[in-house]
Amino acid sequence: MIQHPAPEPTGSDWISWGRRLVRYLAQTRSTLVQQTGGESAAEDGTIMWDRVNKYPVVSKNDEWRQIVLSDGQYEGTITTDQTAALVNTPYALIYTSATVDGISNGTPPSRLVFEEGGKFLVNFSAQISSTLSSTVNFYFWPRINGADVPGSTIVAALHRNNATTVVSRSVAVVVNAGDYLEAFWAVDNVGGYLQATPATAFSPAAPATTIGITRLHG
Repeated sequence: MIQHPAPEPTGSDWISWGRRLVRYLAQTRSTLVQQTGGESAAEDGTIMWDRVNKYPVVSKNDEWRQIVLSDGQYEGTITTDQTAALVNTPYALIYTSATVDGISNGTPPSRLVFEEGGKFLVNFSAQISSTLSSTVNFYFWPRINGADVPGSTIVAALHRNNATTVVSRSVAVVVNAGDYLEAFWAVDNVGGYLQATPATAFSPAAPATTIGITRLHG
């Protein structure tokens, strides 16, 4: 892109030069004003760039609110069967992801660590299966920083041998920068497991479980 020089004043027509200069600045400079602190948010709809946190903000209801950029996504899968060694015992799921944008596997890798705080939508699914003719109960729930999220458990049951179905749920969570989320599961009989289905001649493979995390707002 060729950068043209700013128009210089000629003669005494300062008004025309001022208009040309405004057009030039609009074409070659960002219209976002740098926010350095102390700017008023009294008027709704003013957009600025927060220099400290490095994201755009907009004034609303007398406060500055972050405009969420595309960062803050995670799409994880587990493509192998998951089994439980003991009944009624929580096991953390370890996902791998090709999409890591502001959320990444930590240490241990079951921890999904958030680079920025905000409100996030978590979409979870699991393909459950059983090797028993009797009822098997499955339990799934998230933990944040090692603490169970209240009211978040999925409970599902299978009642016959070789039965398979998919369970899913979405939940919104609020986290701070540096917080981590883990997905846990348990069964009341070790004959229940999470099944990964291989591809067939007419359909692609199915993962044992998936998780998708999307940032809603800061």
